[in-house]
Amino acid sequence: MSNTAAFSPDYFTARHRFRCAASAFGCSVETFGIDEFGQNGEKMTIDVAILGSLNPKRVLIVSSGLHGVEGFFGSAVQIALLEGYLQDYSFPPDTALVLLHALNPYGFAWRRRCNEDNADLNRNFLLAGEEYHGSPENYPKLDSFFNPTSPPSQFEPFLIKAMALILRYGMPALKNTLPVGQYDFPKGLFFGGNSPSETQQILAENLPRWVGEATNVIHLDFHTGLGRKFSYKLLIDVPADSEQAQQLIQDFGSDVVSPLTTEGIVYPTRGGLGTWCQAKFPHTRYDFLTAEFGTYPIIQVVQALRAENRAHWWGTPDHPAWERAKQQLVEIFAPADPRWRETAVSQGINLVKQACKIISQ
Repeated sequence: MSNTAAFSPDYFTARHRFRCAASAFGCSVETFGIDEFGQNGEKMTIDVAILGSLNPKRVLIVSSGLHGVEGFFGSAVQIALLEGYLQDYSFPPDTALVLLHALNPYGFAWRRRCNEDNADLNRNFLLAGEEYHGSPENYPKLDSFFNPTSPPSQFEPFLIKAMALILRYGMPALKNTLPVGQYDFPKGLFFGGNSPSETQQILAENLPRWVGEATNVIHLDFHTGLGRKFSYKLLIDVPADSEQAQQLIQDFGSDVVSPLTTEGIVYPTRGGLGTWCQAKFPHTRYDFLTAEFGTYPIIQVVQALRAENRAHWWGTPDHPAWERAKQQLVEIFAPADPRWRETAVSQGINLVKQACKIISQ
């Protein structure tokens, strides 16, 4: 099977392929429904495939679709693994593989980055004691630009307006405002939600069971949209000089691992899945790596996110602008270019292979 063939045209096809491939391979398959439905009333689910030891000392977790529409790619990697690479791989007796498919099924199915509550799930996993409240200082000033209360238009001079904002505030200020996460503008971009999402609840109830008494966990969470096209980075939310970062750099390579720095592409956020997972297992070596596969320049990514959000809140499905915004969002996060798809899935498979070797050492 070619890597491009691992992509599915929609969430429900991807889910069916994932379930079938996992069952055929002999995985234990678990399904968790959410209280939302597809365009034709279909029930949506988070699906989990588990392979290997029932009482593992080491666990490799591969998750997809936390950002909905980005699941087109993450799902493709998981399907390619189940239908191809894993057929020839034998896990050590004390190791388990856990594949989490479509952590945000609503966003995947409806071609949104956020979930049914407009929550960016990678801003929703607040730690104990943190409140779903607050926003970066400049977000209120930028709200009218990033979240206009009107349907998207092909004729709006977005790039001119964006460049004016960059000149006025500077790129560092914008970087530390928009993607960081906010909790006061429920119809805005990067909204973290008002409460724990269903996805968070499902993981809170089941992740301890999947990890068990393991002393070592590597968790690869697949994303797209950030970075140079045809390349990927492994983002880790720990300082570059920490022992954990140095070990991950040694394991995966200094050319791809990006620790938390003021100059790098990793920016501090609230409510990230990785920080939450690591906090859940304080006595476990839990290495969480956000695998970001580059697609388009960041200005085009923001433009697509902004247009889709406007279409969702202020447009109607029967208007051409609504479907155009959805298609644009899919293209931004899962480019149709066969060369990109072939390259990205190959890189994803090789990354999982590398993680398999590291976790087995």
